[in-house]
Amino acid sequence: MAGVVKINVLTVPAEQREELERRFGARAGLVESEDGFEWFELLRPVEGTDQYLVYTRWRSEEDFQRWVEGSMRQAHSGGGRPAASGATLWSFDVVQQAGPKATGQD
Repeated sequence: MAGVVKINVLTVPAEQREELERRFGARAGLVESEDGFEWFELLRPVEGTDQYLVYTRWRSEEDFQRWVEGSMRQAHSGGGRPAASGATLWSFDVVQQAGPKATGQD
């Protein structure tokens, strides 16, 4: 298997969008050094929805769970009012993947 993807769907009122993006921009960066972490993206909605997507890819479910039980709890324990009014976690196994084809040019 090629890993797992976790997508956190955050419902964010219009007046909280800047705050959410600021918080992610200022985040401690703990996830990047976690064992098994492979990728992160914060996706801003363009039209028709108030839901942001937080995309992370992990080597395994166990690596993700270890992060949830450890560093994620620390990163989210700062208190304060949440920028999102709701959250849902989607989970996927990566069964196929592809990247750009090499062009042979340097």
